[in-house]
Amino acid sequence: MKLYSTNNKDLRVSFQEAVFNSLPADKGLYMPSVIPSLDTAFIRNIQQYSLQEIAFEVAHTLIGDDIPNGDLKSIIADAINFDAPVRFLDAETAVLELFHGPSYAFKDFGARFMSRVMGYFSKQGDQLLDVLVATSGDTGGAVASGFLGVDGTRVTILYPKGKVSKVQEEQLTTNGKNIRALEVDGTFDDCQALVKTAFNDADLNKVLRLTSANSINIARLIPQTFYYFWAYAQLRSQGISEVIFTVPSGNFGNIGAGLLAYKMGLPVKHFVAGTNVNDTVPRFLQSGSYDPKPSVQTLANAMDVGNPSNWVRIQDMFDNKVEELRSMISSYTYDDEQTVNAMKELYDKYQYIACPHTAIAYLASNQYRQDYPGTYASVFLSTAHPCKFPDAISEEIFSKIELPTGAEELAGKQKLVTEMSVDYDAFKSYLLANT
Repeated sequence: MKLYSTNNKDLRVSFQEAVFNSLPADKGLYMPSVIPSLDTAFIRNIQQYSLQEIAFEVAHTLIGDDIPNGDLKSIIADAINFDAPVRFLDAETAVLELFHGPSYAFKDFGARFMSRVMGYFSKQGDQLLDVLVATSGDTGGAVASGFLGVDGTRVTILYPKGKVSKVQEEQLTTNGKNIRALEVDGTFDDCQALVKTAFNDADLNKVLRLTSANSINIARLIPQTFYYFWAYAQLRSQGISEVIFTVPSGNFGNIGAGLLAYKMGLPVKHFVAGTNVNDTVPRFLQSGSYDPKPSVQTLANAMDVGNPSNWVRIQDMFDNKVEELRSMISSYTYDDEQTVNAMKELYDKYQYIACPHTAIAYLASNQYRQDYPGTYASVFLSTAHPCKFPDAISEEIFSKIELPTGAEELAGKQKLVTEMSVDYDAFKSYLLANT
C-alpha cells in the first residue's frame, strides 16, 4: 500500500511509514494512492460472511501484502472482538450500534486496530513510541483502552477542561501505566492545534518518536470502514439492498470512513452528516465556501469541532468538486434544545435510550427522509453508549440505562491528570521533561 499527502499527490510513502508518522511534513493528510475496489462477488454475497471475515477482506484489499494474511487475521481477531448490530426501530429506520466495545464508543474499532498494527510494526529495541491524542470526548477513552500496557508505547491524551462528560474523563484519567492525561484550559480545537504543532516541530521530532492516534492517522480510518460493510451485510440478510447512512459528525473521520467504503464498492445510496451548532461543513455544502469558526460547547461534546481535520480527506476523495460532494453528502445542523427533544422522542416512541450524538443522527435521518422520501433503508449511527452522558440525558430516562460491564468501577479509581494552559511552549516542555 502506498499513500500520498493531500497537499502533494506526487509523494509516496509505505503504510508503515504513514502509520508511524501520522502527518506528512507538508501538513496534509495521508490517503491511499489508489482506492481499490472489492470483488463484486464478495459484495453480492456479503451477508454470508462474519464481521471479522469482512474486516479482513477490506483491510487486505487496502493494505495488500504490507501485513501477511495470517498476521492480519490475528490482528483483526484480537482488535475487533465485539459486535456492531443493526437494530430496527421501525420498518424503514434502523440504528447501527457502535458502542459495544470496551470504551463504549465507535472509536474502539479504530483505536484497537491501530494499536495492534503499531505493535506489529514496532521492533524490539526501537525508540519509545510517543502517541499524542487530542480528544473531544470518546477518542481518548478508546485510545487509552487500546494502548494500555502495549510495550514500547506511551500515550499522552489532551482533552478540553470542563468539556467532556464524567465517564469520558474517568476513562481518560484513571489508567496510569503508559497512559498520561493533560487537561487543557481551552477547546478541542486548541488541543488539536497543540498536537499538530508538535508533529511539525523538527526539534521535538529529533528527540521523540511521535505519532498520532487521532482519526488523522490512516490506521484509524481503515478499520472504521469495517462496520459500514458489516451493517450492509446485516441489511442484505434481510433482503435490503438500498441504504442511506446518517452519521453524527464532528471531526468527520467517521463519515470519511463511510465514503472510503463507498469508493471501495459499498453500494450506498447517500450519506447524511448530522452536526451540532458547529456547522462548518453544512455551511460549506450550502455556499461552497469553507469558513471554519471557533468551536462552541454543546451537549454533543464529541462533535464540538470548529475546523474538522478529516474534511480535507473527503474533499480529496471527490477531487475537490463541490457538486460531486453535494450529490453524495447532505448535512443538517441541530442545537441543544432539538437534541434534548430528540432523545425524549426516541425514548417515548421506541423506548430507545440514545446519547446526544445519536439523537442528532436520528434527527438528520428523519429530515432527509422527509426531504427525499423513498423505499430505501435509513440507518443512523449510534456512536456512544448513553451512560457516558448523564448531564445531557434527563434524569428519568438516564435512570433506565443498563450500565455496561466496568462502568461502575471507573468511578472509584484515582484521577491522574496534569493541568495545562493553551501554550505550545509549555506543552513542548512537558513532553521533553518526561522523556
